[in-house]
Amino acid sequence: MSAESFDVIVVGAGVLGTFHAYHAARSNKKVLLLEKDLSPVQATVRNFGQIVPSGMSSDWFDWARRSLEIYSSIQNEFDISLRRNGSIYFASNSEEVQLIHELHSIMKERDYPSQLLSTNECGERWPRIKSDYVKEGLFFPSEFSAEPETMIYKLLTYVSEKLKIDYRPNAAVISCQPKGSLVSVETSNNQKFLAEHVIICNGSDFKLLFPEWFAQSGIVVSKLQMMRTIPLKNIPLKGNILTGLTIRRYESFEECPSFPSLKNLDHLTELKKWGIHILFKQAIDGSIIIGDSHEYASVNKIENLKYEINSHVNELILHEASRIVDFDVYQIASTWAGFYSQHPEKDIIEMDFENRIHIRTAIGGKGMTSSAGYAEASIQKIYGL
Repeated sequence: MSAESFDVIVVGAGVLGTFHAYHAARSNKKVLLLEKDLSPVQATVRNFGQIVPSGMSSDWFDWARRSLEIYSSIQNEFDISLRRNGSIYFASNSEEVQLIHELHSIMKERDYPSQLLSTNECGERWPRIKSDYVKEGLFFPSEFSAEPETMIYKLLTYVSEKLKIDYRPNAAVISCQPKGSLVSVETSNNQKFLAEHVIICNGSDFKLLFPEWFAQSGIVVSKLQMMRTIPLKNIPLKGNILTGLTIRRYESFEECPSFPSLKNLDHLTELKKWGIHILFKQAIDGSIIIGDSHEYASVNKIENLKYEINSHVNELILHEASRIVDFDVYQIASTWAGFYSQHPEKDIIEMDFENRIHIRTAIGGKGMTSSAGYAEASIQKIYGL
């Protein structure tokens, strides 16, 4: 039986892989999208669903901003669960206030809309945030919230139906090798394919393809803990809620002039040990995602992160969250761990073998926000456009 042929095969149907397939199809390429699991169940669905270009470094901001345009275009045509509710950063002391003023000025120069809000204005819009926590706020009205547990499945339906991408789940790729001028791909269920280009977006799976190369790549994996409350329909918490700890963590603030002089507060020491910063995102059903933490292990020692949920970490998150909001954050319905790959020195891993096999992985926590725009540039680079 002869192998099926495609212009592009994308391995991995998380948000990064799916948007590579999306842009290849929009470039009139015949595209096959392969997913090893029955459906994507890793980092793409285990996150807050916050699409926040405001948090990106200057190197990634344009891709993130372009992602908003792409997301908006798709949402206008097909519901993928996006809500343009904006993002709000709450500053909790004078140093954080200085940082949001600096970021506001930077974003004004980029013609990216943002609004500085007083304590009273924050209280009027988000009445369940404690007034003694908020000193000022910085609001970005153009940013999206998504339902992370459903968005990718809706997007896969869209690209399959509208762009005629051939999407095949339960197809773990176990071999990817040059064959003449093409690339030969084989799956664990003995399917064989050929393509001009293969793009590998493997998330945190480093043992199926090119394991020796990944073992030397320097990639690390981050484990994040998050929780979801029961539906709290009487608690209005609109948009992406980001707090003082986020201001102290996100790359956009690291580029602000006063960031190097930011003092470490004593009560944050244990939180920083576990990489904790506090985010809230309310789902359509009223439940609220709260998190998160960050623990790290090298690509060769992922098992050291363990599968258990660390109750101490969850308690630290909830205790800090209770300082910020005036409702009972302990009404938890579920808790989970997410895992994503990143590199300590590179924003993403790009590796090209013989200009036909293209690894694109370790995007870190930027995937939901930036993949749509980054993948567009990646496809253009692969095809020399």
